[in-house]
Amino acid sequence: MHTPDNPALDLRRVLQALIADQHLHANDTLQVLEHATTQPSTHPLEQIAACALEDRQHPGQSLDLDCLCRWLARRVGQPYLPIDPMQLDLAQISGLISPAFAQRHGILIIAADDTGVTVASAQPYQDDWHADLARSLGRPIRRVLASPLQIRQAGQSFHRLAQSVKGAQNQQSASLGELEQLLELGTRQAEASADDAHIVHIVDWLLQYAIEQRASDIHLEPRREQGQLRYRIDGLLHCVYAFPAGVTLALVSRLKHLARMDVAEKRRPQDGRLQSCLPGGAEVELRLSTLPTPFGEKLVLRLFDPQQLQEGFDRLGLEGPQLAQWQGLLQQRQGIILVTGPTGSGKTSTLYASLKLLATPQVNLCTIEDPIERLEPAFNQLQVQPALDLGFANGVRALLRQDPDIIMIGEIRDRETALVAVQAALTGHLVLSTLHTNDACSAITRLQELGVADYLIKATLVGVMAQRLVRTLCADCRSAVTVPAAQPCRTCRGTGFHGRTGLFELLVLSDSLRAQIGPGSDLASLRRQAKADGLLDLRTCGEAKVACGQTRQEEVLRVCS
Repeated sequence: MHTPDNPALDLRRVLQALIADQHLHANDTLQVLEHATTQPSTHPLEQIAACALEDRQHPGQSLDLDCLCRWLARRVGQPYLPIDPMQLDLAQISGLISPAFAQRHGILIIAADDTGVTVASAQPYQDDWHADLARSLGRPIRRVLASPLQIRQAGQSFHRLAQSVKGAQNQQSASLGELEQLLELGTRQAEASADDAHIVHIVDWLLQYAIEQRASDIHLEPRREQGQLRYRIDGLLHCVYAFPAGVTLALVSRLKHLARMDVAEKRRPQDGRLQSCLPGGAEVELRLSTLPTPFGEKLVLRLFDPQQLQEGFDRLGLEGPQLAQWQGLLQQRQGIILVTGPTGSGKTSTLYASLKLLATPQVNLCTIEDPIERLEPAFNQLQVQPALDLGFANGVRALLRQDPDIIMIGEIRDRETALVAVQAALTGHLVLSTLHTNDACSAITRLQELGVADYLIKATLVGVMAQRLVRTLCADCRSAVTVPAAQPCRTCRGTGFHGRTGLFELLVLSDSLRAQIGPGSDLASLRRQAKADGLLDLRTCGEAKVACGQTRQEEVLRVCS
C-alpha cells in the first residue's frame, strides 16, 4: 500500500488491497479515482469514504471512514483507536509535543504514563518522527491507528486551546484584579487585546465543545492550584480540563461579563443568562449560576437547546395511555396541574411542550419564571426579580390582573406562592407549576407542609406528573454486530448509553383519593389508594422501557431508588 521510497499510503495501492480483501470490486476503483483527482492532498481513506461505496463483504453496509480505518488497522497489525476527546487528558498531552511537530507528521498523543506514550497516526508506515519523539520524551512510543479526520480535528482544537491557556497563564504576572479589569476593557473594544484574546478563545472553545459533546451543564470549579472543568453528559459528570487557578477565575469573570452579571461582586451568589450562536447559525440558551467558594467563584452553566424545548411529547418519552391522560388534564379549564421531580429531571421540557400545546390564539397564556428558560413569542413571560420585590407570589398577583386563561408558575417554593396558585385556580384559571418531590403522591403532602388547607387541595389539585430521566441504550452498539467487543463504541464511549428518555408517574386525583386527603393524611395510604385507582409508578414505567429495549434495569434502579 506504499512504495519503498515513500512510506505514505498510496491511493491506488490501498484500493488494490481492498479488492484483494474482497471489500471492493475492480470497477469501484474508477469512481474513487475520478473523485480523487479533485482532492489530491486528502488521506486515501478519506477519499474512498467520500464515495460511500458498498462493502462487498457486508452487503448493505457502507465503507465509511470508521470501517476503512478498522480494516487498515487489521491489515497492518496495529491497534485501532477511535478518538474520544472526553477520554483524553487534554492538559497533559498538549504539553508533550509542539503543535508544529504534531501537524507536520499528522500525529496526536492520546495518553502518557511512566511506561510509555501512546501516539495516534493515520499513516502506519511512516516512522520518521518516532525516534525523535521517543528521545525527546524519554519514554517508549506505543503506536495506534486512528481516523485521519479525528486526528486533524482534535489536534487543531486541542493545540489551539493549549496555546491559549499558556498565553493566559503567562498573563498572571498581573494581579487578579488587573486581569479582570483587562477583560472588562477588552469587551468594550472592537477587538480584544492579544492577552484578552486568550480568554476569549478558551470561553468560545469550552462552550462549543460542550455543545458538540451534548453536555447539559458546564461546571467551572476553582481550586487552590488548578481549576476543574467538568461537563454533565446524559446525567453524569465528566472531567474535561484542568486550568491554572488564575485562568479559571478569568474564565468565570469573562462569562459573568457576557451574562451581564456584576463582575465585581464575588461574595454573593448570582444568576444570569446569555445566548450563544453556533457557527452553523443555531442558537443555544445558557443559564449561569455562581457560588462563592474559598478559592473563588464556582460557575455552573446550564445549556438549553431551543429545539429541545420545542420537542413533542413523543421525543420526551411520554406516550400511550399516559400521554392521553396528560393531554386530557391539559384540557381542564381550571385547577392546578403539577410536574414534580429533582433538578435536571426534565420538568422544564415537559412544561414547555405542554404550554406549546395550550398556546392558541384564543387563550391568554402567561408565565412567571426564574429565570425565563426560553423566550417564546406565543407566551407572555414575566421574569422574577427579587431586587425589585417581584417574586413568584407578587408576580402571579400581577398576572391575575392581565386577564389570563392559563398561568405557568416556574416553581412553588413557599406558602405564599402556593396560596396564590390556589387562589388563581379557584377563580377559574388553569395553573401549571413544579414542585421538588420524590413522587406524585408526595406533592399532596408537600402542599400540606406549605400550609395549604386540605379542602383547598381537594378543590383545586387535578393532577400531578412525577418524572425522571434515564439513559437510553446506544443504537449503534446494539446494531453493530461486526464490531469486535474489545473496541469501544464511538457514539456512546463504551458506556452502552446515548441520550435520555423520561419515566413518568401520572396521578389523576379521583374522588376516592380526595377522600383520603385530610389532617391525618398518610403518604403510604395515599400511594395505596393511587395504585388502586390505576397509578403506574416510576419503576413500573421504567420496567416497561426495559422490556421494549430502551434502557437497562440498573439504569432504572439508579434513578428510581
